[in-house]
Amino acid sequence: MRITALLPMKGNSERVPNKNLKNFSGSPLYHKILNSLLASKYINNVVVNTDSKDISNDISANYGENVIIIDRPQEIIGDHVSMNKVIAYDINKVQSDYYIQTHSTNPLLKTETIDNAIETLLKRKDTYDSIFSVTRMQTRLYGCDGTPLNHDPVQLIRTQDLPPIYEENSNLYIFSKQSFENSGGKRIGKKALMFEIDKIEAIDIDELHDFIMAESLYKILR
Repeated sequence: MRITALLPMKGNSERVPNKNLKNFSGSPLYHKILNSLLASKYINNVVVNTDSKDISNDISANYGENVIIIDRPQEIIGDHVSMNKVIAYDINKVQSDYYIQTHSTNPLLKTETIDNAIETLLKRKDTYDSIFSVTRMQTRLYGCDGTPLNHDPVQLIRTQDLPPIYEENSNLYIFSKQSFENSGGKRIGKKALMFEIDKIEAIDIDELHDFIMAESLYKILR
């Protein structure tokens, strides 16, 4: 069973400039998740698809041949290019039984959680074709017009008693080339299983305040 990790990274970042190489508790941000992937007992190799020479050079200097670098072609470069197109390119370049895709912006994601997700899919692969990570939400939600979505304001039951809703948190996706193709070129297959991750571990860095919060928690928890 061959499992390949996909860690796509672009050089440009609109909301946090040079985010992937920004110092995060003593090393570039992407080192945290890359180290977690390399420590997995199931992952055979890690592939980084990037349009940045700075990222490529940093990987070569710090990780050598442990990481496969794919230079991103011009047709899939840009802020509005779907991640599924980047994945499609990668899985046609590197053959594997399963792929696990994550992001450099998930520095608190643990190797233990990665391995647990892989084990979960392998044990249930006869029923599910893929896994994607989610975060449980139990809070009162409203539509943009103020309409309650998941509760009755008249009854006002405790939030912990509300039926849980799950948010896709972009921490990890596990799929095969077949499930990707069968779903029309999507990392979430037709028979996907949700995999719950704790809210703190699942922090995803989009804005500067996310970076500050994640780094502070990392220093406390490590």
